[in-house]
Amino acid sequence: MNAGISIDLRSATPPYEQIRSQISSLIAMGTLVPGGRLPTVRSLAADLGIAAGTVARAYKELEASGLIESRRRRGTVVAFGTPGGTGGTGTVPESVTGAVDLLISTARDAGLSDELLLDLVRGKLGKGRPSTEPGLGQSRL
Repeated sequence: MNAGISIDLRSATPPYEQIRSQISSLIAMGTLVPGGRLPTVRSLAADLGIAAGTVARAYKELEASGLIESRRRRGTVVAFGTPGGTGGTGTVPESVTGAVDLLISTARDAGLSDELLLDLVRGKLGKGRPSTEPGLGQSRL
């Protein structure tokens, strides 16, 4: 079971970042709910055909951001009160997901690649943001 996560090895985005981003998105959409278990590092790595260290790095970054928690004997779970959702529930209003779906559809109709669309959104989100704060999706290494 890979929880709907996939990796594009041809992408310029590193695999660990693809995993981190997809899990973060699944949490924000409410697909992964607080207390819900994530696949083990080894299991997800095997399903995706990548090194366990790659998945471990993604999980480490998700844990550092407060989205997931690693618990001994209970595995890795989605944290309660996950940030970024409305009211700490980790869910996004349907109006927002509908707008995102429309944006994706419009971009694909225009022939834009997913990477370019993400770059455009990141650029728009970064406008007016203090330069000391990392932008959406930027690594905080």
